[in-house]
Amino acid sequence: MYAIVNTGGKQYKIQQGDVFRVEKIPGEIGSSVSFDKVLMFSDGKNVSIGRPVLDHVAVKGHIIDQGKAKKIIVFKYKRRKRYRRKLGHRQQYTAVKIDSIEA
Repeated sequence: MYAIVNTGGKQYKIQQGDVFRVEKIPGEIGSSVSFDKVLMFSDGKNVSIGRPVLDHVAVKGHIIDQGKAKKIIVFKYKRRKRYRRKLGHRQQYTAVKIDSIEA
């Protein structure tokens, strides 16, 4: 049994018990989270595809971590112009563990 959900502008294929990172969701560690934008659901035999979302499916989980990802380096450079800019960025994330997929 799996579902495809949309959150933070990205789509994730998830199953019960999975732990995955999404764009930052406000909430404390241990608080529950529900994903309403379920695009597809499969129970192993039947596949349901939403147009655009499925109303009768809900994915529930809880937050296990709030943090920042590794730093990425953004380097801008223009040749022959003496232009160089070096910046760093750390994207915030929320780690979510899926408790149940309810159809």
